[in-house]
Amino acid sequence: MERELTQALKTEALRLGFDAVGVAPAIEPTTYPHFLDWLDGGNAAGMHYLADKAEARAHPNQLLEGARSVVVVSLIYGRPEPASEDPTRGKVARYARGADYHDLFWRRLDVLLAWLRSARPEVRGRAVCDSAPILERDFARLAGLGWVGKNTMVIDRRLGSFTLFGSLIVDVELEPDAPHVSNHCGTCTRCLDACPTDAFSEAYRLDARKCISYWTIEHKGPIDDAFADQLDGWVFGCDVCQDVCPWNRKAPPGREPALQSQPGLSSPDLIAWLDRDPSAFSRSLKGTALARAKRAGVLRNAALILGSRRVAEAVPALARRLDDPHSVIQGAAEWALRRIDTAEARAALDRAASRVVPDRDPPPIRITSS
Repeated sequence: MERELTQALKTEALRLGFDAVGVAPAIEPTTYPHFLDWLDGGNAAGMHYLADKAEARAHPNQLLEGARSVVVVSLIYGRPEPASEDPTRGKVARYARGADYHDLFWRRLDVLLAWLRSARPEVRGRAVCDSAPILERDFARLAGLGWVGKNTMVIDRRLGSFTLFGSLIVDVELEPDAPHVSNHCGTCTRCLDACPTDAFSEAYRLDARKCISYWTIEHKGPIDDAFADQLDGWVFGCDVCQDVCPWNRKAPPGREPALQSQPGLSSPDLIAWLDRDPSAFSRSLKGTALARAKRAGVLRNAALILGSRRVAEAVPALARRLDDPHSVIQGAAEWALRRIDTAEARAALDRAASRVVPDRDPPPIRITSS
């Protein structure tokens, strides 16, 4: 077992800017059977890719043949910011207010792997972050970086839960850290009680079919009427269950500049977003986590929020979106205008209805000679 190499690797990881680092053995995750049960219960909603690659999560050697260790690193992201009381402003999950974290993790993990290879040229490894099929929360716990709370987030007593994780899977046996076996949630249920949509069917079990983050990020297409009115102002993601967690009260803010809030993403002006040039708005999403929902998803959410709040000021912008090139945005704008239901909103809907083109062109007029 490579004790000295492990300590040197951890030192290098911290030098690269990671906030914490731990090592877990490359084994079958202890929660893998629970993950399969969660899938069987339909809790993944429309995230079919989770079931499609379920077997790949059974063991790290599915991602790297001969895997022996998993090096787990974390970064704290962002800092607390007061929510705007302005009904034209939306909310974005804290992790998505800065640059897309995937590239940041991949670059630094590749540097860490290069350092390891400089010490052990024969080592093989693979850097993964979120998009690869690995149960990263389980390996974070196995690496001693925290416990999984009742809101299914990894919580560190010192760092809190506003942390992102990445892993370096290697085929060398490093010295593992002691797994985090204790749970410090106690009898607290603040995260479960605060969820605006009751998305936790029970402690430690999230039902994505009721989760704001799922509907605003992962779901494509129109949002069901039953849920369209329940976004609670969140235009991308949701932080409610973390905001109320006592372990985040004294957690340090993020140090990484790339993960700090970009202008306009902390409390975005939803009306201004609706009125932005489509191409320019799509370009503005590149390099951020919001690109996953794309323009159609983000503006769909913005329209639904303005409608559920009945923001009359938004009617002109929503009316213009009735002619949007994307049908999902059109549908959300129509829903919002019907909810606002002012004379101006009704007039906009009537004008749009009068412009509807029949599904089929009328038959051509045949001219025959006598």
